[in-house]
Amino acid sequence: MSKERAKRRAAREAEQAKLAAERAVREARAARRRELRGRITAVLPRPVRVARQGGYLARRRRTQNAVMAVLWFLVQVLAWILLDTWMARIAVFAVSLLLIPVLVTVFFDRRS
Repeated sequence: MSKERAKRRAAREAEQAKLAAERAVREARAARRRELRGRITAVLPRPVRVARQGGYLARRRRTQNAVMAVLWFLVQVLAWILLDTWMARIAVFAVSLLLIPVLVTVFFDRRS
């Protein structure tokens, strides 16, 4: 009976040693990964979080800006499709950039 118990104990200890070796390998790998991540984050700048205002006026302004951006983009796409010369395309680009503040003032009067 004691020889049988000794065999089972030896098998149990071998299994525990095997599990301990696997755990040591995992922990060493995790430590290397943490150390590498620490070196990388020490070099990279931290991202700056900018909080957005969430009021009604801020939301309305974001919506108006998005509408103007989409309209400007559509004008550019139409200019590229319909116009053949580069000068005309560049002229549409320049005029549309100059007209954005005028259109914002006319359509979205932000003073009141």
